[in-house]
Amino acid sequence: MSSSIAIIGDRFMLPSVFAERITAICGDAIDIRMLEQPWPDEPMEHGYAGSKLDGLKEFMGDPDELAAFIGEAPLLVTHLAPISRAMLQRLPSLRFIAVSRGGPVNVDMQAARDHGVLVVNTPGRNASAVAEFTIGAMLAETRLIRSGHESMRGGDWRGDLYRADRTGRELGEMTVGIVGYGAIGTRVVKLLKAFGCRILVTDPYVQLSAQDRNDGVEHVALSELLARADVISLHARVTAETTGFIDREALAKIKPGAILINTARGPLVDYDALYDALSSQRLAGAMLDTFAVEPAPPDWPLLQLPNVTLTPHIAGASVRTVTFAADQAAEEVRRYLAGEPPLNPC
Repeated sequence: MSSSIAIIGDRFMLPSVFAERITAICGDAIDIRMLEQPWPDEPMEHGYAGSKLDGLKEFMGDPDELAAFIGEAPLLVTHLAPISRAMLQRLPSLRFIAVSRGGPVNVDMQAARDHGVLVVNTPGRNASAVAEFTIGAMLAETRLIRSGHESMRGGDWRGDLYRADRTGRELGEMTVGIVGYGAIGTRVVKLLKAFGCRILVTDPYVQLSAQDRNDGVEHVALSELLARADVISLHARVTAETTGFIDREALAKIKPGAILINTARGPLVDYDALYDALSSQRLAGAMLDTFAVEPAPPDWPLLQLPNVTLTPHIAGASVRTVTFAADQAAEEVRRYLAGEPPLNPC
């Protein structure tokens, strides 16, 4: 079956990789046209504080230009292109959208259903990358890797970091709390087991696997996790329930001297409250890969604190993330063209 596919990628999710995977699995009888957006060299719009496109989040591109590019194509593979109700009204031929991310936050899902457009996604595309990054973040904070690096770059050999009252702690002697037990959280748990640490999980919607229960992982309420954990790592989605849930009240419950890791999404955290907890030393440190506003403004107060490690939302950035998402999207395209049910409908 021949068809026309529009691929809108960017400089991370390369459209050429998706085209190669689709051709390899579906054959070369498909008409493929590609558009590369300039992200991440240019920022996307996040929309968490309000969106000009019907509440869409994390998107890039001018709707008029993108609609013109998609044209009469019945199939679309995209990473960041915003697909609003207004755009769907201009694209009557569109019947299938593959979004190469864990959640289709750049698609108006109700509008897609109303127009009879099947939307699929690529869950777990960056689960391995984020899980590995999270372990690295924990080690950077608990073993003073960031502190030692920064001091040496400044010409200061900090022998005091060897003092018993200042040196770091090993993960094996600590309790680590995982907030969110989805594709990423479960992988972090699996990797943590090798360190021998105590592992707590909170997620009101998911039960622990039999293996994790047998291995001594505990499923606890959020309040208990905050009170017991030496390291707290966030892996929850942004919902009405979780937006800003790490607030002053939650931070007040955290064990003094604990460390917070956020490789999930910025809106989960009240960053003013976090600043106060870090500057007062109630929290020993934090590692943040996501922020309330991205890019983070250069005068942002958290950038000035000495007990924070910051990275520009790169936890999920790996070559494997791209190829994994491309393989998933290509299989969904094949299944759609063959009349088979999708693997990951939204």
